[in-house]
Amino acid sequence: MVEKNYRKIMNDYLKNRDERALYACQKLSRILIEHDIAPEECIQLHRQVMIENDASKEELLSSFDILLEVMVGYGLAYREHQSLRNKQIALRNEIAVAANMQQTLLSTSIPKIDGVDIGAISVPAQQMNGDYYHFLKDENGRIGIAIADVIGKGIPAALSMSMIKYSMDSMPDDRHNPNEILESLNRVVEHNVDPSMFITMCYGVYDPYTYTFRYSTAGHEPGFFYSAKENKYEDFSGRGLLLGIQKRTRYREYQKKIEKNDMVILFSDGVSECRTEERFIEREDLLNYIDKYKHLSAEEIVTNIYKDLERLQDFELRDDFTLIVLKRNK
Repeated sequence: MVEKNYRKIMNDYLKNRDERALYACQKLSRILIEHDIAPEECIQLHRQVMIENDASKEELLSSFDILLEVMVGYGLAYREHQSLRNKQIALRNEIAVAANMQQTLLSTSIPKIDGVDIGAISVPAQQMNGDYYHFLKDENGRIGIAIADVIGKGIPAALSMSMIKYSMDSMPDDRHNPNEILESLNRVVEHNVDPSMFITMCYGVYDPYTYTFRYSTAGHEPGFFYSAKENKYEDFSGRGLLLGIQKRTRYREYQKKIEKNDMVILFSDGVSECRTEERFIEREDLLNYIDKYKHLSAEEIVTNIYKDLERLQDFELRDDFTLIVLKRNK
């Protein structure tokens, strides 16, 4: 394509001495940059065209007008290209710093408690993570588990996740009811987040003394309960309204008894809506992956499922991936 354009510009100029051909050189220079064609290759092409045309001395001298315009345009386009490239590198560095800060700000540790095994993994599809998970442990040994997903990506999503995290940290220590937690966060999101952004969330509390898991959900992807006694999986009840839609939304609380070797499985839609080039996986497919590793520790379960689904997507995540497993082992 480049050769064809160059020949046409050259022949038109030598034939008609039309200065419009000189303006066409500027466009050609950008094409050279876009296709990584070096200046020496352009000079070689110029030489080849002159030989093929059996150019006279006069034509050869005139042809340098074209070559000069191309080289001048090449230089200008190259400087512009380098400037944009430098800005892109600077932006990438800033995003990398922001991603590291986000990881630090949103970091959480898995609580250690006798009789409970917990595994968690969260991997962003890009540098900034639009998923969020957090663990809390109160003075009575109860474990709070939060998982959220911003409908949106990039830095705005990361900022929203930071807001959720610090809103939770600022809540009174005596507030443990999942529905009250979501109602408080809903007011924060509705007041502070852009109307075009919404957040799904599930918050649950496991009590190691009564062996119950109480939870509420705000439009989040339904998790699974696994009953070891019945060897059966059950979807979470209820969906609730996403955070930030209505200021005075009420959320319903649900409760589930957790027996020995039962599991609570929470995840973001990057897990349940994992997609290949051909299709999205079904929830039954995800259950098959969970069932394949249910005999392992919670950490091994989440790690192996992540590796399998990453491989299924040719090691290129299409969405943020967060998976949490709580397993009662005593």
